[in-house]
Amino acid sequence: MNFIKEKWKGLLMCLAISIPSVLLGKKFPIIGGPVFAILIGMVLTMFIKNKDPYEPGIKYTSKKILQYAVVLLGFGMNLEVVMETGKQSLPIIICTISTSLIISYLLHRKLDMPEKISTLIGVGSSICGGSAIAATAPVIDANEEEVAQAISVIFLFNVLAALIFPSLGALLGFSTTSGEAFGVFAGTAVNDTSSVTAAASTWDSIYQLGSRTLDKAVTVKLTRTLAIIPITLFLAFRRARKAEMENGNSIPLKQVFPFFILFFIGASIITTVATSAGVSPEFFLPFKELSKFFIIMAMAAIGFNTDIVKLVRSGGKPILLGMSCWIGITAVTLTLQHFMHIW
Repeated sequence: MNFIKEKWKGLLMCLAISIPSVLLGKKFPIIGGPVFAILIGMVLTMFIKNKDPYEPGIKYTSKKILQYAVVLLGFGMNLEVVMETGKQSLPIIICTISTSLIISYLLHRKLDMPEKISTLIGVGSSICGGSAIAATAPVIDANEEEVAQAISVIFLFNVLAALIFPSLGALLGFSTTSGEAFGVFAGTAVNDTSSVTAAASTWDSIYQLGSRTLDKAVTVKLTRTLAIIPITLFLAFRRARKAEMENGNSIPLKQVFPFFILFFIGASIITTVATSAGVSPEFFLPFKELSKFFIIMAMAAIGFNTDIVKLVRSGGKPILLGMSCWIGITAVTLTLQHFMHIW
């Protein structure tokens, strides 16, 4: 009862923001529900004088529900199918992730940027946009404004990719009778799932390929999503080690270990085993949809706790970092696809 009494106002606020955000995200998939939720939350917070009654529920949503979303994301991962169909793109995925993380690390030092924002942008650019940021934020203890900054940067280059990449693919001479080349390109070079879907669907629509490009792109994207596991574990160990070196006191690993990632792995294994035993993949669709909704709720909470003026003023360096990661990833995936004779 105390849980409900303390948190119901904040939870209700996030829910109220999430419902129109979901509808707008479906209407404008190139933008997506999470971005609408952040924007509505940032605007709404300017009109609420006393935020204290909402804070417990808002904090719970931005932290715990965000982790629940990552766990539920695992139910969309049939590891057997992902690894079988995604192994062709695995070298490209490894190289693009490495490129983005190296760029974010170097520019973080060169531009004197906050480490947490650069980490979130690097991980979000290289793995799977909002989902990767959702998984990484609690591990590195990022605050709401840092998450909102990273999501905003990822959103900008998501939209650019969805708009530009179909024309770029045609200019480069990608096959228009097969969706393989553009599917691999979209799956490895576009950040967020919504924009991967938008870009791949556009290619399918232009060249009347049914859903061949989309199927390929989504499979490659799911393979990228698996990188959440080693990245979050590495960041947890790094955070514990860094705190020990700076403070001279050892921090128990369980204090920073992302236990929700173990549940994510468990959910993936359940899906894989159940599907192999004959359970229809459709059975797990509600879990995937709930995961998306929880991410939107968490983004609503993050937007509600974000100062939009401060966000705009501090946006220059993060945008430069996001652009550098985006260009680096695009260049690497195109180069490797060409050497691998995918196009």
